[in-house]
Amino acid sequence: MRRIDNTRHPVSDEIAATLGAFVSGGDGPTHTVLTQIFDRTGYGSIAPYNWDDKSQQPNKENRVRLTVLESVGNPARSRDLIEGLLAEYRAFRFFTQGEDPAKEKERLIKCRSAQQAFMRIGWDLTTSGEIHPAGVASVASAEGRPAIEDQLERLRRGSDDPALMLGTAKEMLESTAKYVCEDFSVPYRPNTSFDELWHHARERLGILPNQVNLSEPGAKELRTILQSSWTIASMANKLRNNEGTGHGRTLPTAISPSVAHIVVREACSIVQLVLETLDIQMGR
Repeated sequence: MRRIDNTRHPVSDEIAATLGAFVSGGDGPTHTVLTQIFDRTGYGSIAPYNWDDKSQQPNKENRVRLTVLESVGNPARSRDLIEGLLAEYRAFRFFTQGEDPAKEKERLIKCRSAQQAFMRIGWDLTTSGEIHPAGVASVASAEGRPAIEDQLERLRRGSDDPALMLGTAKEMLESTAKYVCEDFSVPYRPNTSFDELWHHARERLGILPNQVNLSEPGAKELRTILQSSWTIASMANKLRNNEGTGHGRTLPTAISPSVAHIVVREACSIVQLVLETLDIQMGR
């Protein structure tokens, strides 16, 4: 299997196979629609359909497979290609529960196969048929928190821009800490530091390492985990200051998309932990 930077490009040989399977037997978008997607994303010459001689033309499954396979080795527009296909798949209700039990079973098999294929290269395919870098889509507790939701959406769309990812991850962490402080009516100033905001937020939630009762089983390990989560948040802030967007920074980042992607995943895990803990304490 060919290797590319999958943190930027959501394609693989397995994804080509699973997306092709959705249109086996002629199901799904028409050849005309597929041609429009392929042409628009720059892959139109890979598996063209000749309307003047339909007898020897590739079927839909092979067209999708061959085109996505080409994007594995030539990935510049691969995300546009995949999102274009998924948009049409959603329109044909490939990601919508059906009433026929037999067809529904087949649909779920195809969906789960595709989800596993994306997961193997660090991407999430949601049950509604949208793709995001793995970890970003999991912050379900952000619903109803506009600032955090907006930052998550920027992370979902910015997987090829390390500086944007780092800057947005830091902003999301800061917004989360402010949200906790506001829920607990903890005052803070416009110039309150990132570290101070997070200390107040963690203290109110009871997740500072020194708030763990050492007499409880696993307390030592939990303290280490909580300290590690803070270290990640703190380092994300420092990375943003050095390598991310903000403060008028215009120089190219020295951080690769792969490293930025790891920072984003960990930041999202921390946000999820904090917001879930907050909701539990607030009885939501």
